Amino acid sequence: MNYTHVTVESSFQGKVATVTMRRPEVHNAFNEQLIQDLQAAFNELSTDEKLHAVVLTGEGPSFSAGADLNMMKAAATFTREQNLSDALRLTDLFDTINNFSCPVVARVNGTAMGGGAGLIAVCDIVIAAENARLAFSEVKLGIAPAIISPYVVRKIGEAHARVLFVTGERFSATRGREIGLVHTVIPLSELDTAVEKTLSDLLSSGPQALRAGKALALNVGRMNQETARRYTTETIAALRVSAEGQEGLRAFLEKRKPNWVL
Repeated sequence: MNYTHVTVESSFQGKVATVTMRRPEVHNAFNEQLIQDLQAAFNELSTDEKLHAVVLTGEGPSFSAGADLNMMKAAATFTREQNLSDALRLTDLFDTINNFSCPVVARVNGTAMGGGAGLIAVCDIVIAAENARLAFSEVKLGIAPAIISPYVVRKIGEAHARVLFVTGERFSATRGREIGLVHTVIPLSELDTAVEKTLSDLLSSGPQALRAGKALALNVGRMNQETARRYTTETIAALRVSAEGQEGLRAFLEKRKPNWVL
């Protein structure tokens, strides 16, 4: 099953979907159409409860160069209200990916600048080619990484954000790993192998358990002790009595693979 939009293609292989940004001629830079198509792709995928993972990547040599030049030119002519509406659409997209129910894996095949680096920040697992160059480059254009900042700061912390948000400097995928933005750095020739290894790990896990694990990672750190106590105990109790939890326990005791692996 495939969904093809103007600038995004979604393809399915078993229990994994791949969402590919398809504007290679401009390094997969954001324009209104790409934002709309990414939103539509993730909305369509959100109804599939058997999905174990979504891979997000870019066609061509780059992951995403951030905002398109024509989009920036148009924004310069907008009123404050028009710019607010435009920014909210991008905020909604980042929220959608950040809160997507199952894990989202970023396959960072090259450059990720500005909003492109923001896309990395809203993904759960980030696997980057060692030649990839990253930057929060908005200040070079007289603006700031405002929309992506909540997600980036949660990933890399205030100390790193205070430097990278104001210098706009380019940095390597290896530095991205050191500060928590990237998880795995690999030669470009081995990128797909590394992604497949990660997907294999995800496919061996229960789909509902994956969703619960992601929700815990996103939410528990922001809860007070009593709320976290209630949320975590209710989560494990529900999972233990669920069909998936029961199957997982039986499979373990019977020394066989659970049915979601078959």
